[in-house]
Amino acid sequence: MTPRELFAEEHTALVEKGEKWMKETAAGCMVVAALIATVVFTAAFTLPGGNKENSGDPNLLDSKMFMFFIIVDAISLFSSCSSMFIFLAILTSRYAEQDFLLSLPRKLILGLSSLFFSIGTMIAAFCATLIIEVRHKNYWVPIASTILAVIPLTLFIVLQCPLLLEMFYKTYGRRRYFAKKIWLP
Repeated sequence: MTPRELFAEEHTALVEKGEKWMKETAAGCMVVAALIATVVFTAAFTLPGGNKENSGDPNLLDSKMFMFFIIVDAISLFSSCSSMFIFLAILTSRYAEQDFLLSLPRKLILGLSSLFFSIGTMIAAFCATLIIEVRHKNYWVPIASTILAVIPLTLFIVLQCPLLLEMFYKTYGRRRYFAKKIWLP
């Protein structure tokens, strides 16, 4: 047996554990991405400020904060949908031993990154909606809500960022150390 064949035979349980962990992680993150996509899709059709009766155009179409809301809401929708598709690709992967070296870690890194981004832009859309709706009556409500909205995003990043950083380092960092150096005469 070659060393690679021996390693593969000795570590079949490790591949099975890795497959189980990867599927559970992808399934959980896919649920979160689907919930975000649902929320921001709904928010796009229940616009802050309402619509004009005769034309159906948004009342606040000329407002900069409204345009900010539309942009971050759309970005959140697209990034959460991207995240869902990436996690679906993880769930439908073949989970061969060589896939654990590059293919699966890359997909997980992309999926988690787009999920982080969609959560951040969803929170930004929520804060923009609060600012649009109550800025003239209670100026302190949007400010306090924006400060408080950072807490869930920070928690998610603090809890998931170590995994993302470790995956990134293990996937891309080691190449720098083990790459063959070509010396020119």
